[in-house]
Amino acid sequence: MSRLAHDRYCDEIADQVRRLRAVVTSGADLSATVPTCPDWSLEELVRHTGGALRWVELLVRTRAEKEIPLSEVPGGAGPEVTGDAAALDAWLAEGAEAVVAALREAGPDTAVWAWSGINTAGFWARRMTHEVTVHRADATLAAGLPYEVAPEVAADAVDEWLEIVRFVQRALPDGPASELRGTGRSLHLHATDTEPGLNAEWVIELTEDGVAWHRGHEKATVALRGPLTSVMLAFYRRLPLDAPGLEVLGERELLDFWLERATFG
Repeated sequence: MSRLAHDRYCDEIADQVRRLRAVVTSGADLSATVPTCPDWSLEELVRHTGGALRWVELLVRTRAEKEIPLSEVPGGAGPEVTGDAAALDAWLAEGAEAVVAALREAGPDTAVWAWSGINTAGFWARRMTHEVTVHRADATLAAGLPYEVAPEVAADAVDEWLEIVRFVQRALPDGPASELRGTGRSLHLHATDTEPGLNAEWVIELTEDGVAWHRGHEKATVALRGPLTSVMLAFYRRLPLDAPGLEVLGERELLDFWLERATFG
């Protein structure tokens, strides 16, 4: 699948963090539980995201040849005082500026360690774009605020998640994603609100060798239809399948089966 340009990913990281900071400073309760990540409060979610930004900045800036423990990332834990929205905001802003600068300076092809085996700075630009895009959704939904994302970013997030599921099937052969195999079963994701040129439809097949997919419109065992942002969020398990605007056609059990098993765990 075609990806966005490296500079676009860098721009998007900066924009997504700016939008996340707006949630932090909106007056939202930082101690509130995040419904889509119930093990975290809103502040813990923000600290996780900000820590990831600083971790990737360190990897890219130092051209890391192996994994760097999170405990060795300067400032990775965030402000010492909890519940301080202004301090969290400033910490996020600093981390975003640093990682974007490191990624731009490196360019997409510079060698950098990555857990995916795609050992380039370009991998991290894309990964952090969608890391922040999805966690911003977590924060925004928890705060009860409206959420939107550019169509091409949402579509690329679906592509990347499918690639991650395929990677997990190879890397963790005994994990839940290994069950996403078989013959004759397929899923169709159909965005109903995008321009034809974006081709925001996916056909996902469960084969004996694992997950395979392509963009296109075909009949499938089950289809998920709705606005692209909602389809993306549901596919990432951030919206329930019965959320307004979403429609499931065919064997919903297969879609539930997918959502339960398409995970790192």
